[in-house]
Amino acid sequence: MQVIRILVVGCGNMGASHAKAYHDLEGFEIVGLVARGDSKSKLNAELGSEYPLFESYESALEQTKPDAVCIATYPDTHRDYAIKAFESGAHVFIEKPLAEDVTSAEEVVNAAIKYGKKLVVGYILRYHPSWIKFIEVAKTLGKPLVMRMNLNQQSHGYMWNVHRNLMSSLSPIVDCGVHYIDVMCQMAGVKPVRVSAIGARLTDDIPAWNYNYGQLQLHFEDGSVGWYEAGWGPMVSQNAFFVKDVFGPRGSVSIVADKASDEGKSDSVAAHTQTERLRVHYADLDADNEFTKEDEWINLSDEPDHQELCNREQRFFRQAIIADLDLSSSMEDAINSLRIALACDEAVKTRQTVLL
Repeated sequence: MQVIRILVVGCGNMGASHAKAYHDLEGFEIVGLVARGDSKSKLNAELGSEYPLFESYESALEQTKPDAVCIATYPDTHRDYAIKAFESGAHVFIEKPLAEDVTSAEEVVNAAIKYGKKLVVGYILRYHPSWIKFIEVAKTLGKPLVMRMNLNQQSHGYMWNVHRNLMSSLSPIVDCGVHYIDVMCQMAGVKPVRVSAIGARLTDDIPAWNYNYGQLQLHFEDGSVGWYEAGWGPMVSQNAFFVKDVFGPRGSVSIVADKASDEGKSDSVAAHTQTERLRVHYADLDADNEFTKEDEWINLSDEPDHQELCNREQRFFRQAIIADLDLSSSMEDAINSLRIALACDEAVKTRQTVLL
């Protein structure tokens, strides 16, 4: 079996999950953990290992000469870290968003192409059977579609530290929104033409230019519309934090959370990917305008937890390298969802509708 020697950069939430995948899965060998502070040491202890530890990414890259690099740092480092990895001859798995801005994202993709290396972006919902089914059913509902999604997080303790750090470089509707923009683009299957958005700054604990609550609205060329809402912080309400709902002329499909929407779960990373059940509603009526079909409940037996989703992402990353998969479409999708999310960010700050 060909073994991929991988360097893990960033040992926080997602970096730790990806490192665990590399540690547990056949076909990977971790050659080093890179992070500022003590997160890398803690991760080594959690894994029960003695992987080499590095403060400097450049030194780690030079000393370990990896086949691949996993970049799970903040977005302001993504461009430079990814391009340096490609220049050193390594493939790259990178957490979303791909980069801090569209130009940087395009430079990362161009570098992957130039050096003939694989670039996989961490769109974790693309590996979730229930989300795949959710998108599949949504495509049967006719047009136009109405797509309604949110992920508000009443963050506190460790997660409030994570969110405050993230908001030093980007807003919640960019960081989380790229996932759901990607989903809505798959559902609509046509070009988005304009965006609008609102936002509010509810705390002085974040930079003056940023906001910790936002809602974006997408308008597609076939009349389909979608919104996504994200708020982070100890002041955020937990009511209706988990909305994943789509309807069209023929009916609707919804992700109906059970335990994932329990009290206190809104800032749980593990709960964010739980689907549990899909409810399909049919709009067919009889002569008395009564429904002719009962709602259908879809319970998929394959319900991976957050760690298993990370494992599936990394199995795909390895397959992409070993089988030389064409990733041009997914790379373009990553740029596109970032472009839309940043346009929404612009709409919040300018209070104007932005044409795409």
